[in-house]
Formats: sequence, C-alpha cells, structure tokens
Amino acid sequence: MLNTVFGAMSADMAIDMGTFQTRILIKGRDGVARAPSAVAILHDRHGERHMMAVGQEAWAMLGRTPSDVRVIRPIRDGLITEFDVAEALLRHQMVSIQGRRLWVGPRVAMCIPYGTTEVEKRAVRELAEAAGARTVHLVEQPLAAAAGAGLPVTEACGQMVVDVGAGHTQVAVISLGGIVYSLGLKVGGDHMDQAIVHHLEAHHGITVGTLSANALKEKLGTALPVANQKRMEVRGRDLDSGFPRAVKVAQVDVGAALQESVQLIVDAVVSSLEHTPPDLAADIANTGIVLVGGVAHLDGLDRAIGHATGLAVVVAEDPAACTVRGASMALQNRNLLQAAAG
Repeated sequence: MLNTVFGAMSADMAIDMGTFQTRILIKGRDGVARAPSAVAILHDRHGERHMMAVGQEAWAMLGRTPSDVRVIRPIRDGLITEFDVAEALLRHQMVSIQGRRLWVGPRVAMCIPYGTTEVEKRAVRELAEAAGARTVHLVEQPLAAAAGAGLPVTEACGQMVVDVGAGHTQVAVISLGGIVYSLGLKVGGDHMDQAIVHHLEAHHGITVGTLSANALKEKLGTALPVANQKRMEVRGRDLDSGFPRAVKVAQVDVGAALQESVQLIVDAVVSSLEHTPPDLAADIANTGIVLVGGVAHLDGLDRAIGHATGLAVVVAEDPAACTVRGASMALQNRNLLQAAAG
C-alpha cells in the first residue's frame, strides 16, 4: 500500500555508474541522461573539501586544474573507489535529471558487474540510499545489457554479449535468465587511452593528457590494421625540450597503440566460447555475438572478433545505453528483475 502511494510520488530510475559515464533513465522518458563520472574538488586552506563542478564541467577541467583543485573519477574498473565523491556525484545527477528534489525518493535499479562481492554490493546499496533512493535493486550488468540490446534473455537459447566499457570488459553467456559463464578483464577505454599516451611518448617524443588521448581514440581509433592517410593534429609537451609541440598522428599509429588491448578482448571472447557448453555454443553460432558498452563502436572491433571466432558479430543500437535500458526494463518486469538481481 505504502509503496504504491510512494510510487505515485516518485519516478522509477535506472542508473549505470560507469568508469567514464553515469547514465540515468527515468520511467516514462525516452532519453538517457549521460554525464562524465567526474567531480572537481577544491581543497581549501583549512583542509576541507568543496565540490566545484560535476559531470561535463568537471571533465573539461581534467589536467587543467591548479594544485588546490583535483578532478576525481570515483569509479575505477567498474567499482567505487571514492565513496563520498560517488555519493555527491550520484545525488547531483539524480536531482538534475528530475529537475526538482522529490519528497519521496525513487525506486532505483543500480547496475553492478557480475561477480561483485557481498561487501561491494552493500557499498552500492548504501551509496544509492545515501543519494536519495527509496528502494534499491541491484541488477547484474551482463543480463541488463543483453536485455537492453533486445536479446531474449529469459528463453532457453544461448546468447553471448560482450560489454566493453571504460574500466573493464565483461563477456557473458546467457540462457534462461541466468549467466552460464562469464569472464571479466580489466581492459577498456581508459586502458586504451593510456596505451595511446605511451605510444606517443615512445614514438613521437611527446606526452599528451587524457582528454587528447581520448579524442584520438574517438576520431582515429581502430581495432584492425589500416592503410589510409587519416591524421589528426594533437598538441602536447615535448619530452626533450619541455616546450609545447604539435604533431600529426596517423590512424595507423593509433591502431598500433590499441593492438594489445584489442587482442586481450578478442582472446577473452575466444576463451569464453571454449568454456561454453556445446548446446549453447551451437545456439551462439546461430545467433551471433552482440557488442555493447561505450567502446563497442571502436572501428573494426566487431570485425576483429568475427575474424577470430568465425561468428557473426553485431554492435547493438546505442551500445553505451544498453545496460541502463535493460535495468529500466527490469524494474517494470518482475521476472526479469528476479533473473538479473545481483
């Protein structure tokens, strides 16, 4: 009775707090709200911390702050590393998307990686409750992502979903609403950015910041060898002179920098197929592999996995939002919610 009354006073909300982006979807709304998972913190002379900026504004400050301001990314490798900062980030995002502060907190579905420990689950629950949630449901990311991609996760048919995010990659085989096999590795968009930074230092004698490396990945990133003339100018600091310098980086350079990360992802998919029961493997041979996550759109990643496995690989529509859409679907479907409950 009370839940029915409270439900009429607040909106169900699905939340995917990722290493790179926090995505929120409110029941009844089509659009997914997205903002970088970043908070700028000012340390005053008394040792106290004050929140200066959140989301896109904080992300734009990365690498450009004075000594008393620090840009913190409270989610690393898919896990909370700075609880109080993550709480401030989530509270700010929840209020911003609703456009007002509600008297009654929303019912929230929080996405968590498969294999999250009980201690980590408790931390996520406490985080959401501290940020204003009335009721918290934990939803495992692989099932949520598969549902959000339109896969029939509750049917007796093997499905494989590969979720490539900023902090980690998770490969999962799903059937009858359960995860039959899962393999996770700490390789994702952030690691690719660092690989680009190291490659430019080693081969061009220039060091660049995270934002520049991310821009190179977005514009020229490729999972397969290329032979074209695409280039992008990037500015950084010369390692020898210490002065600013600009270089034109070719797409083949970016591809070379990403080769190791891509190979680790491909190897994880191949290994997962080798550990999949034969009948489910036969299903996957028919249905193919679905790529989701913020890095799923990396040029050629689907083809690289397809070449290694001999299977059809498709990138889901709006792959970065699949997990939060699936979590929102779970809030409206009791069977799916029970299946995906972490």
